Amino acid sequence: MTVEAAGLILPSDVLIIVMENLGIEDLINLSYTCKFVNLLVHEFGWSLYLGHNVRSSFTLQLARRSWSSFDQVRYDVASDRCWAHAKFNARPLSHPWRNKLQPIIVLSASVLLVAAGHTIYVYHITGSSSLDDGAPGVLYEGSYSFTDRQDITSITFIPDGHSERTVAVGFEDGHIHRVFLPHFQQEQSNNKSLALNIKRDSPLGLRIMDIVESLTCSDDMLLSLSAFGTAGLCNLSSDSPLVSAINLDCRSWSSFICMRSSTPFTAFGTTSPNPLVVHAITPSSLSPAPFAILHPTRERSTAVYDITDAPPSAPWGSSKQIIVSGWYDGAVRVHDMRSGRRDSGVTGSPAPLRPMLTFCDPWSDEPIYSVSCGGGSSSFVAAGTARHSVVAFWDVRCATEGWSVHAPGNDSSPVYSLVLESSRLFGVTQSRPFVFDFGPGVTKETYPSLPISTRSQHDSLKLKKNGVGYCVTQYNHSRT
Repeated sequence: MTVEAAGLILPSDVLIIVMENLGIEDLINLSYTCKFVNLLVHEFGWSLYLGHNVRSSFTLQLARRSWSSFDQVRYDVASDRCWAHAKFNARPLSHPWRNKLQPIIVLSASVLLVAAGHTIYVYHITGSSSLDDGAPGVLYEGSYSFTDRQDITSITFIPDGHSERTVAVGFEDGHIHRVFLPHFQQEQSNNKSLALNIKRDSPLGLRIMDIVESLTCSDDMLLSLSAFGTAGLCNLSSDSPLVSAINLDCRSWSSFICMRSSTPFTAFGTTSPNPLVVHAITPSSLSPAPFAILHPTRERSTAVYDITDAPPSAPWGSSKQIIVSGWYDGAVRVHDMRSGRRDSGVTGSPAPLRPMLTFCDPWSDEPIYSVSCGGGSSSFVAAGTARHSVVAFWDVRCATEGWSVHAPGNDSSPVYSLVLESSRLFGVTQSRPFVFDFGPGVTKETYPSLPISTRSQHDSLKLKKNGVGYCVTQYNHSRT
């Protein structure tokens, strides 16, 4: 079919090709030309735009399957506008725990898990049939307790069909186990944790003799790292899962694995003269020697506490060669392993690679305990600091204009773990998990309500007048 207008005769397939290179304003203007082109934009234009502007978001995946392409774009535009003005709803996801813990938060398309102490708290993700029905919810489902284990020190989702409820769990005593979290058959009474028994005869990978500090997974490969530097690589699809193990011989904090890079690799964050190193993964082993050393600047920093990668549609590109890390000196650094920016003043091989970008809060030099990337236009970096439950944000398009916010409750805790999506940031302190939601359609029912209890009487939370978000303290990084 062709479109005829004054001086214009174009077949619809040519118009569809033109739409591939159009932005939001151009697509809107094009849709105003006539009824047929309007239908063409809604049928093809918005889906093409979404294909070129992928927004990474676990909690929106189920809802987006029901939303039209136009509604998805509407949601993204509204969310981006809130990111640009640092406007969000802050919500705690629970009352404070009775003890101070060092928790971890992980997220899939169906559940949010918070591992704290010997308990895993489960929040299920709800759908939304249309954008007008409100934002998808994240609601408390229940909890599982490991009564015969020490504290959980690491957790990550691992492949298991389409259930998205199978995790690898590392413990303080060095055990690593595969755990399936079944759906609860009935609502829990009095919020008592259900005990989940783990068989001792089915460990994953090698038995580490000290704390399992980090677990990360990519495709079918699971990477484990102990506190004193033992790294193990396991093939989860193999009957004999352990592939290789190396020893870094230093205090170790974080690990990252990428099997989808042109050269599969692992990255390790440690306390050492070279606190961020990258090792290649061969078909048969994990290379014992690093092929890249990532330095901060000519002045060395002593430790790296967290490592992540960039989202698919980040402004700096979707390359798997980009590594984002949080450092002891309070900086977040971005290294591009394709770069030729080497530190020529340092001897040794390979020559250390210098960062392409460095972010810091000029008002704070607290160590960075957690990092994650995503946010509006996939262009934000979030960092959890070591004190006062502060999360710092930077837009990579204007790196000097960052801002920070305290988590609900303003406790003195580090932010131990973060997951940043397109419109939501999930984090956890020593006291509880929380969320900052930048998207539209958030209501009182989107997240768990916090009924009055004995613990809430000593809580410092203050609800905003809108009855949805809680009051939090924000400040800009600018010195002017």
